[in-house]
Amino acid sequence: MNSAVEVCPETALKMIGEGALLVDVREREEVAEASFDVPGVMLIPYSEFDERFREIPADRDVIIACNVGERSLMATRFLMHNGYRNAVNMQYGIVRWAEKGFPVKGELKRKQGGCCCGSTSGSSNGTGSCC
Repeated sequence: MNSAVEVCPETALKMIGEGALLVDVREREEVAEASFDVPGVMLIPYSEFDERFREIPADRDVIIACNVGERSLMATRFLMHNGYRNAVNMQYGIVRWAEKGFPVKGELKRKQGGCCCGSTSGSSNGTGSCC
């Protein structure tokens, strides 16, 4: 199983309402500026993910999210490789979540220059540009 399941923010919000756990893999500095305003969100920064992923319940639906969906996609694939069958990636991350008007604490600041995903080459998942 190489391909990670991806969901849009709308589906993610619905899943959270049905009991799924949202795991934010952004770094602490990013979360301090803006965070998902949903009950029980779990923060495991991507830089700590390989050491802490076992904190994520394997028997629960889990949505992995980051800024625009690239780090969370890598984290979702990592979880799948480690036996998690109920993990999905939130496409476009908190950037699209906030654009949709979904609950956020703080103010999301867009990075200056280049693509919104922090890369000038666009998305690495084969779906074209993330902008």
